[in-house]
Amino acid sequence: MTTAAHRLAGFSSQLRAERIPGAVLDAAKLHILDTLGCGLAAHALDTAPYAHAVTREQAADGPATVIGLRDGAPAQDAAFANGTLCHALDFDDTHPPSVSHISAVVVPAALAAAETHGADGATLLAAIVAGNEVATRVGMAASEAFHAHGFHPTAVCGVFGATAAAARLRGLDAETTVLALGIAGSLASGILEFLADGSSTKRLHPGFAARAGVHAAALAAHGATGPATVFEGRFGLYRTYLGRDDVDLDALLGGLGSEWETPQIAFKPYPACHYIHAALDATIAAVADAGLSADDVEEVVVISPPAGVHLVLEPAAGKARPRSEYEAKFSLPFAVASYLRHGRVDVMSFTDAAIGDEDVLALASRVSYEVKDFETAGSAFPGGARVRTGDGRVIERELLYQRGDPHNPMSAADVRGKYRANAGLALEQDEVEAVETAVTDLEQLPGLAALRALALADARVAA
Repeated sequence: MTTAAHRLAGFSSQLRAERIPGAVLDAAKLHILDTLGCGLAAHALDTAPYAHAVTREQAADGPATVIGLRDGAPAQDAAFANGTLCHALDFDDTHPPSVSHISAVVVPAALAAAETHGADGATLLAAIVAGNEVATRVGMAASEAFHAHGFHPTAVCGVFGATAAAARLRGLDAETTVLALGIAGSLASGILEFLADGSSTKRLHPGFAARAGVHAAALAAHGATGPATVFEGRFGLYRTYLGRDDVDLDALLGGLGSEWETPQIAFKPYPACHYIHAALDATIAAVADAGLSADDVEEVVVISPPAGVHLVLEPAAGKARPRSEYEAKFSLPFAVASYLRHGRVDVMSFTDAAIGDEDVLALASRVSYEVKDFETAGSAFPGGARVRTGDGRVIERELLYQRGDPHNPMSAADVRGKYRANAGLALEQDEVEAVETAVTDLEQLPGLAALRALALADARVAA
């Protein structure tokens, strides 16, 4: 019997860097660099101190690097801490067709497993690509359905990518990797109820998934078993989570090993929910084209695809006055108002002090929304904005693909610049450069000692 898990495991367990197209490897390395930069910035801003506190509480040394901790940690603990940090600012990448943050789960799991098992850079890079391809495809098979049922696909789908990457780095064969994926199905979790009050569970989801992936691979390596029909079975992932037996298995398995999703993962120019980005950039373009200031703007109507409404626009009263920095990252009115008042949206726009800025909140109350069925919804995060001025002018702009999407890309120089700005908040300049060089040359590295510079990060930026 050949199941989806068999197909995925056969691919991931045998993947080698030399079999991966150069463009895919280059994309993977940029995503690794971007992800580590996001984690470093989150540590510098002391955004998720509980991730470190829990890791320290375990009081166990280990071979895996944790951003900002001088002592190493066991692989599972390092995967959790780094997964949480790399997602904490919501600045990390997203794969639009699966609506999943990918690298914040896969990279921490893979790095922890690689350091634990003495992998070289080429094996780490291949494992990350394998994990990316598995996680994206698990999500693509049901696209936005996980969100519609209240699940966070980053965690629910990401655990399978983390498991595939960790299994590859342990050197598990295909049959044992199938068992690991089957175990991961019982560890797939994460709900969207954080939207009710802006609580921090979403930050934890990539950490949970990264840790669970490392754990699933370890369990399978030591003889635990999981169902080979974890995806399509009578009580498999899609039937139990979504009540569906019509998932798109071609999206899950078609073109595996010849059509690559890693280059389709979108970078973020702003540290906020991806459903904010296109409408925010449309607002910025409208304001810039007309030479407007905040005082000129009477009203902004942002235009959103249906899937974005419950995430960044409703309940409207709550989105106009967010109660926490994370709730602000899911408020399109707040992001638009922050730009109008300060001319920027960056990591300092969502601090506790920033979300209490009454001038920004007053502007946020003048942002309303309309819903539109964009032709690119489901494959990107489109959006638009209509700006009305006090003297009656109306300026409207629209983006079918948000900036950072492969169809509206950030350049490699842009991504590297983002990494340097983020990493520079936590590391000295020579350390920033050392990590960048190590990632750039990853497939040439015989070991991963250069990445231990991540442990030297300091939480030194006042929020």
